[in-house]
Amino acid sequence: MKHSQLIGIIAAVSILCICFLPWSYIPSVQVTVSGFHAEGTSFGKPGVLNCLLCLAAIVLFSIPAIWAKRTNVFIGALNLAWSLRNYLLLSSCMMGECPEKKIALYGLMSVSVIMLVMTFLPKIEIKKSDTAGY
Repeated sequence: MKHSQLIGIIAAVSILCICFLPWSYIPSVQVTVSGFHAEGTSFGKPGVLNCLLCLAAIVLFSIPAIWAKRTNVFIGALNLAWSLRNYLLLSSCMMGECPEKKIALYGLMSVSVIMLVMTFLPKIEIKKSDTAGY
């Protein structure tokens, strides 16, 4: 795919922006949880690892080497797994109380899937001499 690297970089930057948006609201303690702000809960900062993985993915999307493209598949899969963990952790009901899910939590999952798909479609230049033996 011709534009997969650019789409992957845009998806990674989108995840970085989504980490600053509110992900869920817990009405009993009146706390809004985002990727970096979860005061009053035991969630920590759930978006930090997403941001670190997206920064690594941006660098690897930019490098035109086969090792970078293979490593980026692993980074994209880790990012999707961590996004799924955040989705399950921040949207599940605990002790009879269900938090309000915000649109950014759904956006985090969908953009993480897009980023992973773009890692499977790298733009790699194949030299004529590489295919001469086949």
